[in-house]
This record gives sequence, structure tokens and C-alpha cells, in this order.
Amino acid sequence: MADQAVRPSSAGTGAGRSVRWRTVDIVVTAVLGVAFGVAFWAWNLLWVATGAAFTAFPPAQAALYGVWLVPAVVAPLIIRKPGAGILAELMAAVVSALLGSSWGAIVLLYGLLQGVAGELGYAAFRYRRFGWLQTFVSAALAGIMAAVLDLVYYYPTWSGGWKLSYVVIVAASTVVLAGIGAQALVRALAGTGALNAFAAGRRRV
Repeated sequence: MADQAVRPSSAGTGAGRSVRWRTVDIVVTAVLGVAFGVAFWAWNLLWVATGAAFTAFPPAQAALYGVWLVPAVVAPLIIRKPGAGILAELMAAVVSALLGSSWGAIVLLYGLLQGVAGELGYAAFRYRRFGWLQTFVSAALAGIMAAVLDLVYYYPTWSGGWKLSYVVIVAASTVVLAGIGAQALVRALAGTGALNAFAAGRRRV
């Protein structure tokens, strides 16, 4: 009938964007997770090696933190489907643990919760917008989640001032290293044509 209403497809978010995962989505997310898992392992070593330099004010070491949150922010920016940040961050944590994480199996919990927090920055906009604002919100939330976990598991006896400083520094580090870093990485990859299979590679974010 001519006046029959057209029902929106349940398979998409935004204007015609499918939420179904393609093979290329899974492969690229997995590659990101593995690559950053190796980077995490190396960053773990750097974190441990530099700890003595921050004895006077331990929260300052959090300036290095943001690298651990990059997959949670960059994966949704590229894949643009729910769950990308969780899968990439969790896979990176798994690889890091298998290579020998200084913190043991608890990094798997970190990977899961940090991935969830990073997803929220895009989910809040229903996965329809992937600009600087969404990236920064994603990074900040992932950073805050990581900081809270650290304070619960590792630094529960710190003073209130140190705890607040730690949360702020971790969030700021994540916004800079994971937020700006994610946007820069996507633009660099898009410039090479590596992201032509994704919306992120076909137009500027």
C-alpha cells in the first residue's frame, strides 16, 4: 500500500548503519587487541622500572597510564559497532597476561571493565557520532574506571588527596594518550587506505 509506513531496520544504528559484525570487523578488532597486548606487556615493564622515580608523589606516575586504555577508545572509533572496545581491550589484557603481566590474572577484570567504560562514551550517543567529544568522553570514562580499580585493589590506604590526584591524572593521561592518540591513529591509518573497509576510513571523523 502506498501509505504503508516503512519500519526502520533493527539491524542498524544511525542512518542505515548495521550493528552486525562482519568478518573484517572481528579480524581488525582482534589484530588491535593482540598488537596492543604486546604494547601493554612492554608498558608494564616501563611502569615497574620507573616506579622509584615517583616515590615522593606516587600518583604522578599515572601520567604514563593512558597507553593501557587505547584499545577501549580506538576500536569503537574504527569498527563503530557495540562491543568493539570491550573485545579489543579484553583481548589486549589476555595477551598481556599470557606474556607475563606483573599483576597476574586480575588484568582480565581490568580489561573487561575498562572496555565497558570506554564503550559508554560512544554508547551515550547511540554509536552515531565519533568525533572529538565522543572520543574524549570514552577516554575519560575508561581512565576513571581504571583509577577506581587501582584505588580499590592497590592503593586503598592512600590519603584522600592522593586518591583524588590519582583519578584526575589517570583521566587526563587517558584523554591525551588514548583520546588524542586514538584520533591520530585513525587518521594515520585512514591516510594509508588501511581503513577503506570502514566508515572511519572513507570520511574524516
